[in-house]
Amino acid sequence: MWQRLSFYDVRVVGHYLGVLILFSTIGLLPSLFLAVLFGEWSAAARYLFTAGIFLIAGSALRFLRIQPGRLSRQQALAVTGLAWLVLAFFAAIPLRMSGHYPNYLDALFEAVSGLTTTGASVVVDLDHLSYADNMWRFMMHLMGGLGLIVVGISFGLFGKGGASLYLSEARSEHVVPNVVQTARFIGRITIAFIAIATVCVTVLCLQIGMEPARAFLQSLWVSISAFMTAGFVPMSQNIMYYHSLAIEFALVLVMLMGCINFTLHAEIIRGRTKAFFEDLEIRATAVWIGFIVIVLMASLAGGRMFSDLPTMVRRGLFMVFAAFTTTGFQNVSAGQLQDGFGSAFLVLAILMAVGACQGSTAGGIKVQRFGVLVKGIVATLKETLAPDSARIVASYQHIGRRSVTPELIREATTVLLLYGATYVVGALVGIAFGYDSSQAVFDSIAMASNGGITTSNVVAGMPWQLELFYLFEMWAGRLEFVTLIAVLIQIVVSATPSSFVGWVHTRRNERERKAKI
Repeated sequence: MWQRLSFYDVRVVGHYLGVLILFSTIGLLPSLFLAVLFGEWSAAARYLFTAGIFLIAGSALRFLRIQPGRLSRQQALAVTGLAWLVLAFFAAIPLRMSGHYPNYLDALFEAVSGLTTTGASVVVDLDHLSYADNMWRFMMHLMGGLGLIVVGISFGLFGKGGASLYLSEARSEHVVPNVVQTARFIGRITIAFIAIATVCVTVLCLQIGMEPARAFLQSLWVSISAFMTAGFVPMSQNIMYYHSLAIEFALVLVMLMGCINFTLHAEIIRGRTKAFFEDLEIRATAVWIGFIVIVLMASLAGGRMFSDLPTMVRRGLFMVFAAFTTTGFQNVSAGQLQDGFGSAFLVLAILMAVGACQGSTAGGIKVQRFGVLVKGIVATLKETLAPDSARIVASYQHIGRRSVTPELIREATTVLLLYGATYVVGALVGIAFGYDSSQAVFDSIAMASNGGITTSNVVAGMPWQLELFYLFEMWAGRLEFVTLIAVLIQIVVSATPSSFVGWVHTRRNERERKAKI
């Protein structure tokens, strides 16, 4: 039987959401600083106003419960599931006020895309967006890429409830036994890679003639977007704006670092390079990328988009890594993507659908799940062909030797089917609004996998029904469906009339008991 959320549960969930909202106020400070530094006084006023809203709303929710303790499983799921939407509603406020989003729904789409690290943007006139507003877009990437819960845990915001929240955010692996130390390790790795990438890309931007301040900020932003495998960019021409092979190469390296499981980063730091290269995810990734590169190059060679081999290899490989890591960067225009890539257009969609490693900032179904399913299929075939007395045990390498259990196969199959169903339904919704079938499929996969590479159909002013469904896909994909479905069931069950009547009776009994005392 499904458990209902009691009034006490609602207070607990509200309390923790209030803590997250209050903490997220810190994310507004870089935007406020840049607004003052560059004299963007209108933007400074917007972010001061937004900070006030964050503080008021967070404080109001914070006092729903004064003494938080350990969280139950259903409370943790509700906090995690609702956090992305609740924060997005507030994060959209300064974006809407900027004048670069025709309506609040478009600003909300941008906020959800930023926090879920999807990277699909509907901003109007991106090239003239203020420094402050651009900074806020990438701060959303940073907070969402690390994981809202992970960021909170690393600062000790949740106390005893941290462990439950960590597991509910589709994270099951610990770098170290302690959850807080694991969260802080993830934060340190992220800051280190972003800092190194920012310095390198800044030097490259200076070499192509950019102003120092602009070179630094744009390098910081694309480095955040690359390591978070997110996809927002500061210029409307995307990565094509820089016209630099060196910058593209540097960003590919950063994207690859971001799509690797954080526990595997820990293996390298500890000097266990053999365990890293023997890992199922790494080997499956190498095989998968090698196969896809061959298919993509064969597809592009048959088309007329590229006049020479070096250009084809450069554009094609960059798009392969951008799609595989679900980053969403593009070094080709939307028109070239839709028309020039031909059959390779489908290859990029498949890459986004599969995704990269678990326990990383990447989206999609994840390579490890496919590796587990392949191991399970091979084991089944061996059992069929082996003598009755033989005992077949399937195992794989991932931070030690692990067995392929029925539970593991069931989990992988469930997630695979949920993603596949969402891809199909999203495509049908797009087709229903008159979009080309291939483009509708591509955009649906980009949303649910948090891939971010989209066609020209994903723009400000798209049908609001389609935009709402894309919002749902981004949210569902970021939570990998299981947490989302559990939250939705809890809300539906809790909202039934019988539940409401039961809540009324409970409150009445509490009042009567207190009156007798």
